Amino acid sequence: MPGGAAAITSKVKMNSCRVSSPDAMATDYVLGTALRDWRLHRRRSQMQLADDMGVSTRHLSFVENGRARPSREMLMRLFELLDVPVRERNALLLGAGFAPAYSAAPMSDPSLEAVRAAMRLMLNGLEPSPALAVDRHWNLVDANRPARQLMGGVAPSLLQGAVNVLRISLHPQGLAPQIANLAEWRGYVLRRLAHDIDRTKDPVLVELRNELAGYEAHLKDSQRTGVKEDAGGELPIVVPLRLRTPLGELSFLSATTVFGSALNVAAAELAIETFLPADAATREVLQQMAKA
Repeated sequence: MPGGAAAITSKVKMNSCRVSSPDAMATDYVLGTALRDWRLHRRRSQMQLADDMGVSTRHLSFVENGRARPSREMLMRLFELLDVPVRERNALLLGAGFAPAYSAAPMSDPSLEAVRAAMRLMLNGLEPSPALAVDRHWNLVDANRPARQLMGGVAPSLLQGAVNVLRISLHPQGLAPQIANLAEWRGYVLRRLAHDIDRTKDPVLVELRNELAGYEAHLKDSQRTGVKEDAGGELPIVVPLRLRTPLGELSFLSATTVFGSALNVAAAELAIETFLPADAATREVLQQMAKA
């Protein structure tokens, strides 16, 4: 009997060590809520996600309501399946008490010189096609010579501070007066921005989209369309950018390149936008500009 009592007491003490503190429980709840929000945002059911994870629906439910704490490995797997942006992954890992998975050094940091060199090499290699590098908010990081030539008529105020390339393209003092198919291009830009917002839930992009949507007042009545610019779904496969220049109307198709395997937040969010000639006349003009 005394021995049995001691064993029972020992078992109670051992189990009591597993009880989380109020702070830990609050952390687990915040983490679980964030994971549930991303799952719902990606329109996935608990059953679907649990099946992909190889865990029970009950366990995933416990994680989402804060009753179970996921391991780092489970979190990383969830991030991949839910396509959580790398910046948000770092924040969630830190909140869960784990080290971040990605370096947070800014693009100007000496440790990213190799990334900057690769970016410049790509931009220069894409000439005579205009190309520019942008961050997650579409702010200009770098641009090659043809791209800077095409931005020559943009108001100086739009080229100061954080230069946003989407603002430049649709602003009445930017490239908008030169765009022959402004309504079509505007609809594409706003649809693409809505797509980015749906993927990242970034409030800065929401604010940018609201600003750009307000430029509709500068469109002529003949340029207005009934396109639902905030609609979801797939983006159009091809939308040309037709730009009026002193050398004639140029027609471009855009292509995007990303550093998908980067282990740094800034590098992972970097994108290179290339404007390829859509016809022989544009190609010839770009070659002439390169020789000038």
